[in-house]
Amino acid sequence: MQSLRCSNIRMQSICLINLKARLIWGNMVRISSGRLKGRKIATSKKIFTSSGGDDLRPTSAKVREAVFDILRAETAHAFFLDLYAGTGAVGLEALSRGAEKVFFIEDNPVRARALIDYIRKMNLGDRAVVYQEKAEAFLQRAVKTGMKFDILFADPPYASDEIERVLPSVGHCDILKDSGCVLVEHSSRKILPDHMQNIKRMKNYKYGDTMLTLYRKEQ
Repeated sequence: MQSLRCSNIRMQSICLINLKARLIWGNMVRISSGRLKGRKIATSKKIFTSSGGDDLRPTSAKVREAVFDILRAETAHAFFLDLYAGTGAVGLEALSRGAEKVFFIEDNPVRARALIDYIRKMNLGDRAVVYQEKAEAFLQRAVKTGMKFDILFADPPYASDEIERVLPSVGHCDILKDSGCVLVEHSSRKILPDHMQNIKRMKNYKYGDTMLTLYRKEQ
């Protein structure tokens, strides 16, 4: 009986250890293609949750693959803006696939620090920069400094009204190059407007509960 009790205790301890490991390392993101293919972005539980309640929902591997199928002809040599970076998986995938420079915008300090550390570890500092600030604050900075982007990717929290507030600013700020585009990841239950200032909706791509909406600058 004593032996059985000890065995049960050991099994419970092992289960707790395994559960803790899954909580800490289970949310592993892997780059799927390009020069950095197969590289893992280790993400701790602290990165996925925050005291502000904005739990992170990383873009799935399937949807990331769809993003770069849509942007296939435009990613190489692009100035790429990852406006709600989170783990940075989409922007890092863009770097892997040949983007000239990626700008990661993330207002959560823990996530921004993790991104900076990862970029340094991967020796990508000459092609990547992280701004720890709100999306709208960065857009104002971009206007003041004359930044222009080929691709703007935006994946704000699904339940927020961020995209309805930010997309008109993108059109108004005129930070896209003439051939530039905006790709928004959002809930498939939310239909975005046809026009936002001078950017026009071109197409929707549905993947289960996720929608990708492509906008281009009107000429």
